Amino acid sequence: MHIERTVEMQYLNNCYTKAGSQLIVLYGQKKIGKTQLLKNFTADKPYTYYKARSCSVREQQYLWAKELAKEGVRLENYPSFAQIFEALTRQKTQKKVIVIDEFQHIVKAGTSFMKELVEFMHNDWNNQDVMIILCSSAVGWIENSMVTKIGTIAYEITGFLKVKEFGYRQVTEYFSNYSVRECVETYAVLGGVPGLWACFDDTKTVKENICRQILNCRGLLVAEAEQFVAEQLRETSVYHTILVSIAIGRHKLNDLYAHTGFSRAKISVYLKNLMELEIVEKVFSYDTAGKENTLKGIYRIKNNFVNFYFRYIYPNASKLDLMTEEAFYDAYIAPTFATYVAQYFQGVCMEYMEEQNKADNLPLEYNKSGEWVGKVGTIDIVAQDEIGQTLIGLCNWEKENMTYDDVEWLYFCAKKAKLKPNYCYLFSAGGFDAKILDKAEADDTIFLIDMVALQEV
Repeated sequence: MHIERTVEMQYLNNCYTKAGSQLIVLYGQKKIGKTQLLKNFTADKPYTYYKARSCSVREQQYLWAKELAKEGVRLENYPSFAQIFEALTRQKTQKKVIVIDEFQHIVKAGTSFMKELVEFMHNDWNNQDVMIILCSSAVGWIENSMVTKIGTIAYEITGFLKVKEFGYRQVTEYFSNYSVRECVETYAVLGGVPGLWACFDDTKTVKENICRQILNCRGLLVAEAEQFVAEQLRETSVYHTILVSIAIGRHKLNDLYAHTGFSRAKISVYLKNLMELEIVEKVFSYDTAGKENTLKGIYRIKNNFVNFYFRYIYPNASKLDLMTEEAFYDAYIAPTFATYVAQYFQGVCMEYMEEQNKADNLPLEYNKSGEWVGKVGTIDIVAQDEIGQTLIGLCNWEKENMTYDDVEWLYFCAKKAKLKPNYCYLFSAGGFDAKILDKAEADDTIFLIDMVALQEV
């Protein structure tokens, strides 16, 4: 099943219809859906596609010429990039799309490519507009190194489009046979990456899919997480040590220092690299007057699948070699899987709130939101509008029923954060105890959201 990227398609079509030639950089992590997006965009347009490899400039030109020869484009064995571009537009058509995938391999190998590309766009002899899309899965390089590498040529780029992960809503659309609970669990494991979704079968249970595709040595995702890290970073032993440390609960710099033995300066540098690649994130608590009670300097693994892998598989790899997939799941995943999923259920609830806020279905229209992380306790959702009205939220995934004690703890945390909540949203994957139900019925500032309501996300 394919999930449409309406916003991204509209952006590309708007660029295409503009007068003149366009140079667009389209990027996003592997398996995020860039290729499918480009297929859909070019379906009704004249286009050419080339996927660059990691090789020398001369070999790149040779490979490109050989591919074009099969399409009837005659070139010498080792043409310049200028000759390739000229050949691509020799035949007059409507505005042509030229897609160069993983273009960073060409740019890193030499300086001629971008220079000849820009000259081609501005040449009078070309006498026809083109839309050139430079595509890349090297997110960190695009956002942190590309401009330095290409210099002033960066001014010639007419647009950037980052293809991001889908949210929970798209998971429910893709896995139509799954319950809300199974969709949340799947989202917690695979994140919003459609290339990973394709490996799961929603006629099988989540456990069966994990066993078949992640734990089985012949599974489609068995080495995906390590490859994802290794393709973008050197010194993987250091990065793996940091990632597994965070995954099993060491979220502060001092904790990482005490466990790994690496210097704080070294850990900080490696964390910075992981954050640039969007593998790790530094959690910033919602800003309130209760700063003295706020916990600072928390690191989490942002990539769901990398987090799952380093939480369960990497530290127990020896056991996985000796056990059946089902036995490994029961022994090492099942006991804490609900706790693992709970952190992502919080994100699902926040997505629900954002959808409701856009639809004007909340008692206030907030313009700021986040999570308050306290030294003792957290507030899963904090949202405020322009005049300071405050909404707080609590998300229960693990317990069979949310109890009134949980609600009282939420208000205690709000007091520590020095917040005066006007409204309270309570999310529970199980249910609510009788006291909460009675309280919500009598108090119109308390809203109860169960799994049925989350089906509308």
